[in-house]
Amino acid sequence: MKERKQIRLKGYDYSNSGSYFVTICTQNREEWFGKVKNGITHLNKFGEFAKNFWTEIPGHFEDVEIDEFSIMPNHTHGILIIERNMVGDAYMRPLQDKTKMLLSKIIQQYKASVTHKINRLQNDLHFQWQRSFYDHVVRSESELFRIREYIQNNPLQWDFDRENPLSKDFNLDHDRYWKEIYDSM
Repeated sequence: MKERKQIRLKGYDYSNSGSYFVTICTQNREEWFGKVKNGITHLNKFGEFAKNFWTEIPGHFEDVEIDEFSIMPNHTHGILIIERNMVGDAYMRPLQDKTKMLLSKIIQQYKASVTHKINRLQNDLHFQWQRSFYDHVVRSESELFRIREYIQNNPLQWDFDRENPLSKDFNLDHDRYWKEIYDSM
């Protein structure tokens, strides 16, 4: 059996306060959410579901805010900000945190909500997400700015996007920063 590549930052607690860039892809990169035409994403009803469920994340997780995000034809890019208000005991030690891996729980709920909504409306089709998701712990303001810019420009770059099944000329060599991130996936 082939061993799965470890994609989480080893030893990192994904419940910590911070900004997280996530990418969640549909199974086999199938375009369920719409199309990109002339650098603009045109969401279909499934894409609107994916967008609406993303914007509802803070309503389900009180310590979470959404930042820049984009629903693409076959994936979701987004920045989630976790702002934990941990309480300590009388000796200033943090109380046992019952929300370990909060980021994974957020993504799990998002994926389940979108999947349930789409599949409830389908007869013969069966929507699925790719197993797991990609994340990147944002470590600086300049990095946060570059990620926001990447998300905003993603529809403009769709013809070269690694998630675009029609992109034959995909090459990240022109952008070392993103090449390093995607090579770590």
